[in-house]
Amino acid sequence: IPVPRGKLAFVSQSVAMCRTILDWAGPNAVGFSHIIGVGGNINFGFAATLDWLSRDPAAGAILLDIQLIRNRRAFLSSARATAAMRPVVAMFSGRDRLEEAVFIAALRRAGVLCVTGLEELLEAAETLTRTKPIRSKDLAIVTNARGPARLAVTALRRSKGKLAQFDENAAQTLSVFLPPGTRVENPLYLPGAQTNRLAEAAAVLSATPGVGGVLVLHAPEDHDTGEMVATESLKAAGLSAKAPVLTCALGETSGGPLRLRLAQAGLPVFSTPESAVHAFGQLVEDRWNRAMMRELPSRDVVKTGADRKTVAAILQSVRDDARLGLMEDEALAVLSAYGIPVVPTRVVQSAEDAALAATLLGFPAVLKVRSPDLQHKTEAGGVILGLRTEADVRKAADRLSASVAQKAPTATLAGMLVQRQVAGGERLQIRVLEDPVFGPAIQFGHGGTEAEIIDDTAVDLPPLNLALARSLVGRTRVSRLLQGWRDHASANVNAVLETLVRVSQLIVDFPEIETLGLNPLFADGNGVMAADAGITLRPVGSVSQLAFSPYPEDLISIHTTPAGEQLTIRPIRPEDANEHMALFTRLTPEDIRYRFFSSVKELPPEQVARMTQIDFDREIAFVAVCESTGQTVGVSRLTRDIGVGAAEYAILVEQHLRGQGVARRLMQCLIDWARAQGIAEITGQILAENHPMLSFVRGLGFKTARMPDDPDLVEATLKVV
Repeated sequence: IPVPRGKLAFVSQSVAMCRTILDWAGPNAVGFSHIIGVGGNINFGFAATLDWLSRDPAAGAILLDIQLIRNRRAFLSSARATAAMRPVVAMFSGRDRLEEAVFIAALRRAGVLCVTGLEELLEAAETLTRTKPIRSKDLAIVTNARGPARLAVTALRRSKGKLAQFDENAAQTLSVFLPPGTRVENPLYLPGAQTNRLAEAAAVLSATPGVGGVLVLHAPEDHDTGEMVATESLKAAGLSAKAPVLTCALGETSGGPLRLRLAQAGLPVFSTPESAVHAFGQLVEDRWNRAMMRELPSRDVVKTGADRKTVAAILQSVRDDARLGLMEDEALAVLSAYGIPVVPTRVVQSAEDAALAATLLGFPAVLKVRSPDLQHKTEAGGVILGLRTEADVRKAADRLSASVAQKAPTATLAGMLVQRQVAGGERLQIRVLEDPVFGPAIQFGHGGTEAEIIDDTAVDLPPLNLALARSLVGRTRVSRLLQGWRDHASANVNAVLETLVRVSQLIVDFPEIETLGLNPLFADGNGVMAADAGITLRPVGSVSQLAFSPYPEDLISIHTTPAGEQLTIRPIRPEDANEHMALFTRLTPEDIRYRFFSSVKELPPEQVARMTQIDFDREIAFVAVCESTGQTVGVSRLTRDIGVGAAEYAILVEQHLRGQGVARRLMQCLIDWARAQGIAEITGQILAENHPMLSFVRGLGFKTARMPDDPDLVEATLKVV
């Protein structure tokens, strides 16, 4: 099948999919810069392919057909770097809904638009290669038929978009297309209008404030002779408009040829209102993904204050007992060591001990079976609630033992647990699970025994910060309950977010944890309280790499200047964004010119996001933070060239700290990291007139030479390995 030329790159593991895409492309006037088959993804796989395509100017949007990923970390690192420069769409069909949810969560973090079917992939090919980014999720519809317009509005209501609202000025401008006295509404209905008239209205709508995109919806008309004029008008509107213009030509006898002409003109065209609206929803989601990558989080950081020694001792004790499953009290102790509030718990062996423990903890009490084998204790009658007296507890202990012996005769019993019953609050759950493709994942949602029936959960991958945790919670329905409703008071959402971050850090610190279940987690206005938890460990020798590189806490150090000022030298965090911008405002014009080689007046938020939200598998940046003020006073950065074995550095220190050893310390951190990563060479470009910097790098052992193509620049090179 001939490959038409274009800007779309398609990467697949399936010969059949490659043929299918090519067979579809011809009649739809879609062209390709690359068709790449990676087969079993063994040698030149997705990661290397994406790195290559990201540097090839011939490639525009990139479509990925994924069946198998062998190196999750490398794939997501490459996907994130590529998606920062051009649209990337990935198609994956998991074996179940949870796998698909994890896949979408992982790719969303990388800025990639995910689809789960061929039709969605083709819709994405239409929109992302033929339109400009949308301004908002507000869609304007212009049509010559009410029936199809109603279908489009219904589809929009179910999607991620919404109908645009026209202000008074816009309504007055649009009124010229309607009979006198007709009210201007969205959809803009032009009865009996030929295609060229719809095109004229679309051009006006695309320039209307508050309109994020335009859908031109055309149903066949008798004696419609304006198709050729309309094609050129729509093409002109699409090229000049600030908002993307999507087209939908219904029917086949006249609609089919019209769609072909529109496609040949480079316009995104669809055969049904539903598919057009769904494609607009993809543009909305792509915009949201990219906005998330550029979003500057607050400077708040959760300081877990984790007691890692206690957790290590508990896990070792479980190993010593030849177990992989922790008892509930052991799991709660692990969570407590990471600063998560847990309900006070006592381990008892008899009914009398249980009654005494309940008296000490307070009534009403809860009695639970203690066993490493029962994941759902309630199904075996292993949980009894609402015990209000010592007598109630004694009777419950007898019932508990009899019920578990009957319903779970093979379960290992190790006594009972007594707890004070938690009153009130929304019941939530947090789970850590092992995904076969992306490894550890964190699931959050509605909790309690009915959680599986309610089926209200969202998934993301560790490591999490507060911004990512907030986004995770916001993708669930229970998040609305946490805000309060009617006579229900709002919950302390920040406490929920902190709990998610603490669980995430636990998984980062102890990768031997395979699964974790925290259900229920009660949340009210005072905070959160974990009432039940379970943890299982991986077999000895089993490992699972996180999909995203965690924050390298082991690289944090303290530097004391000769003047006695203490600075924390640490890898940069997304939460450093505001301080990064503040540092820029304190620089002199000369500092800025030496660092950026031009007179930069401000750092755009998108650039600050790229500088602070870094992928530690690809680059490193160290900041020097003043202990007394919290200000960032210096930064060094090293960006590696994947596959080449070289990296480029940059460094900046405030003037009042120059000569205090800060710059040398920041550079030495870069050199040490490069050596640990196996990077052979560090380079950097310096203005020839920047004599202090030239003297500084020569003192570190860099060799310098004028660049032959630009005598105003000097290249400094250091052999690391």
